[in-house]
Amino acid sequence: MSDRAAIDILQWYVAMGVDIAVDETPHDRFAEGPGEEAPPAADPRPALNRSNDADSGAPTPIKRGLTTPAPTFSANPANPANAALATEQAAAAARTLAQSAKTIEELKAALEEFDGCGLKRTASQTVFADGNPQARIMFVGEAPGADEDRRGMPFVGPAGVILDRMLAAIGLDRQNAYITNVVPWRPPGNRTPSSQEIAICLPFLQRHIALVNPDIIVCLGAVPVQTLLGIKEGVTRVRGRWFDLEIENGRKVPTLATLHPGFLLHSPGQKKLVWKDLRELAKKLKALGDRPAGE
Repeated sequence: MSDRAAIDILQWYVAMGVDIAVDETPHDRFAEGPGEEAPPAADPRPALNRSNDADSGAPTPIKRGLTTPAPTFSANPANPANAALATEQAAAAARTLAQSAKTIEELKAALEEFDGCGLKRTASQTVFADGNPQARIMFVGEAPGADEDRRGMPFVGPAGVILDRMLAAIGLDRQNAYITNVVPWRPPGNRTPSSQEIAICLPFLQRHIALVNPDIIVCLGAVPVQTLLGIKEGVTRVRGRWFDLEIENGRKVPTLATLHPGFLLHSPGQKKLVWKDLRELAKKLKALGDRPAGE
């Protein structure tokens, strides 16, 4: 196999979410400590046969498996109690870094410095935000996809095209809106971020919202609805409804729940529901009038 073909295969593995190497011997990963491998399975052959390996010229077995050192903060150590502790330690480190940021630029730098979330190790780059941070309305999505991971900007793939059309339908664009995600790194294979990954990244999102200090927040999809509003119901049940989200400075920001633009790619018949939500958003913007942002 050529080097180019091998690289192409590895890149495909990464895109599909492969994040661990396995061999033919089953391993109990939950029984292994951080950075450890399970002991090799016992050789079923009689001892006499095994003792002849060195003399017979049989090749020495190669030990396969993940040999990279464990990360500082691991959300998947040996048992659930340790997993919860590791998540809380990483989230505490994230809170310290996030709170130290006094500007959006400092927050972005802090996020790029942070190594407590495993997603960062499989993503190409940090996807921070797009649009105008002085805008009155802030859109929060779930996580970057493949296109966003390549370009370093949120909502630039097919879902981004839908979002741009949604904005245009009520007279907005990326010059008068601000866009970010709950998680700033692409999950392998575009899977949904885990609860641990969300908990670790949440302090940065909360600080981000406080620094932007928007007049309106729009949650795009189930992950931001559940993360920011603490709602366990499905987004289709709560879409179109307004909620008050209290941010760091004590302000209660009107927050609208609606469907994720990516969902509309697969369920175009639901566009009529999003259109209703957009009309509600337009009414709210009109009611705010020309008040200075953040009041």
